[in-house]
Amino acid sequence: MDKEPGAPSPVPLRQSIAGLVMALVLLFAGVWILREFLVALAWAGVFAIALWPLYQRLLEVTPAGIAGELAPALLVAAVGLVFILPLVLLGVAVARELHVVIEFIAQARRAGIAPPDWLAELPRIGPSLAAWWRANLGDPAVVHDWFGRFDTRTLAESARYYGREVVHRVILFGFMLLTLFFLFRDGTALAGQLRGLGDRMLGPRGERIALQMIAAVHGTVTGLVLVGLAEGVILGIVYFAAGVPYPASIGAVTGVAAVIPFAAPVVFGVTALYMAAQGHMVAAIVVVGAGAVVVFIADHVVRPVLIGGAARLPFLWVLLGILGGVETLGFLGLFLGPAIMAALVALWREWTEGLPPSLDTARPAPARRRVNGRRAGGRQS
Repeated sequence: MDKEPGAPSPVPLRQSIAGLVMALVLLFAGVWILREFLVALAWAGVFAIALWPLYQRLLEVTPAGIAGELAPALLVAAVGLVFILPLVLLGVAVARELHVVIEFIAQARRAGIAPPDWLAELPRIGPSLAAWWRANLGDPAVVHDWFGRFDTRTLAESARYYGREVVHRVILFGFMLLTLFFLFRDGTALAGQLRGLGDRMLGPRGERIALQMIAAVHGTVTGLVLVGLAEGVILGIVYFAAGVPYPASIGAVTGVAAVIPFAAPVVFGVTALYMAAQGHMVAAIVVVGAGAVVVFIADHVVRPVLIGGAARLPFLWVLLGILGGVETLGFLGLFLGPAIMAALVALWREWTEGLPPSLDTARPAPARRRVNGRRAGGRQS
């Protein structure tokens, strides 16, 4: 049978196999070369997805002639300041209070650490704990042996190790910011290319799963980060009312810890123990009670609605995605874990519900129109 004029020639099988092998080899080589920067690239993708609506609003108020360069630069600079400024302030505060720690260690070496007055007053176990404290922490020789292990050489080696780690993290953070700038600037074109690639390889299913993952990232950012910061603000007010020293700093630490499930109780629990050690039992009870109520409402009411509702993901899979992601990928897993769970649940529903193709292709249409509408608005701005 003669080939029609203008029809493409069929590709031989060996060329198809060779092309696939070459693509896999190049992909492996690229991943291997960028292996040290993969985490930074993943963080840039998370930030780009989470901040994309804010970027579109920024484009609308930026002068049209320079919006393509100015808007990404402003937003990336804002992201950098949000993360760098608190670290700088924390470093200044630590340097300012370092003399207190040095004086405490010197005093402990001379006279030991006296047990708090409330320890002996605990029912049943109080006298035994106070006796153990005096025999161990109250003995200057024992305390001197403990702190004597931190000699100058050990401290110098630790300082060099952590210094290299800090420099490495700063470089990765700078690379993440640079990648984030280009993702903002060229995000519309990149999204179109990824959508076309997904349509060619997976059909409508690829776009549907991608929308589920994007919704999971948005829901996770809202449910974890924003709710965690709200917890820190509320408990910071509680700390201030209860007379806790440095309520703003401890509230900020609580907000950061609240991003990780079940981590905030550790912070306000230690704070309550400190207040109890200072003899302020009422303040300690207030801190524990208010913290338990705030964390219970946030973890059992607000977060399941925000995260699970955005991605149509049951709360159990949200929790498993968060905890499993943290265990596997560290802090980055907080956001990638629910996104992966959302993709798996979307596939499971598609396989088990057996949706007809007409419904499958019709479902993501509204989301695509909204994306195109934003994209068109961004170009006009």
